[in-house]
Order: sequence, then C-alpha cells, then structure tokens
Amino acid sequence: MMTHAQGVVAAQVNRPNFEQFVEEKANTSKSFSTENFSFQTLAEVTKTILHHAFWLAEQQQQLSSKEYKKLLLDQGWKGEEKRYLKIAAVFGKFLPQDLAQIEPRTIYQLAENSKKYQQVIDRLLDLSAITQEAVRSLTKKQRTSKEPRPEKPSIWRRLKNGGRYCQIPPIHEASESTGITLQKMMDEEGFSAQHIVAEAIALRQAYKEGQLVRSSGR
Repeated sequence: MMTHAQGVVAAQVNRPNFEQFVEEKANTSKSFSTENFSFQTLAEVTKTILHHAFWLAEQQQQLSSKEYKKLLLDQGWKGEEKRYLKIAAVFGKFLPQDLAQIEPRTIYQLAENSKKYQQVIDRLLDLSAITQEAVRSLTKKQRTSKEPRPEKPSIWRRLKNGGRYCQIPPIHEASESTGITLQKMMDEEGFSAQHIVAEAIALRQAYKEGQLVRSSGR
C-alpha cells in the first residue's frame, strides 16, 4: 500500500464552500435516478475529504501556531478542524485514491473511533483493493470475534494517592427492612453505619468458618 506523499497540494477552500461541496456530492443520489446515479460521485467526495484532511494537517505542521490559528479563523474553521486532523492521523499511510471506494460516512466513523477500529484500519493495508464491502466485512468480523465478558461487580474505589476504599452499592428493598434496621442500630447504639456493617460482615465470616456456636435458649 502506498504511503501518503509529502507536500499534498489541495485548494484552500473556506468552510461554507467545502461543507456545501461535500453535502451536494453526498446527496447527489437524491436528484439522480437509479439508472443514472454514479458511485464515482461518492468516490470524489471521499477523495476530497482526504485531500482536505492531509492538507490541513500539513498546514498545522508547516505554519507557526499563530499563523495556523489565523488560517482557521480566516476560513471559519476554528473548532471544525479536529475531525479532519483525526482523519489525517488515522489514514496517513494511505493515498486518497486508495480509499476512494469507501463511503464518506465510513471514513468519519473509522477516524472518530480509531481505537475501536484499529484492527480494521491495520487490515486495510493488506488489501489490494479497499472497498466499502471489505470494510464492512472486517468490521463485522471484529464485532463477532469479541465475546462479551460478564462484568464482575466490584465495591472498590480508587483514591488519588493510590489507596482504595470499599463502597457498598445502594440496597433497594420494597420493605426497606435493611435500612430501617441499620438506622435503628445507629440511633440506639451510637455507632456509624460503617462500623455496624463491618461488625456484621465479621460475624458472618466467623459463622462460615465454624467459629460461632449456636446455643439453645433456656
């Protein structure tokens, strides 16, 4: 697979014109009949997006921070450039024509979720022809290959200093018996909820280990 050549030349377009071009190209199918619609239109949109992303990334590298910010402000792109810089970073090993057969929405999806789809992106380098169908197939295989792992409940929470503490999740009961009993113990005995719970757990553990002997009442 060819790598992205240095010095990609792309026309400097302002945001409204570029966005309008992409939207018009992507929506061409709405104005064309099925017989006349050409998938080449979508291919041109994808290549235009990639050309623009690569060009924008090069401007960021070549210009000073002040000049780059001015460029974004002048073109009305301040805050909009991040998604295209992601595209440039993710697909830097490709040329725009390499990915022309991928629909524009998929390009955005892969770039914005690059960690999730990293294996898919890496596999594209091994393909002689990168098509929308190939990307869909790789994405589907990645989803089915990952078996969902049951989430193990945990009561542990981390402190900023590296320590940890346990936090018991809320207890939902229709009768509210546990909460009522705990509150009563706190009021009558003057102990905190933490103390009473810790004592109850210690007693339960001792019972499981056979250290408690039940005596018959007289």
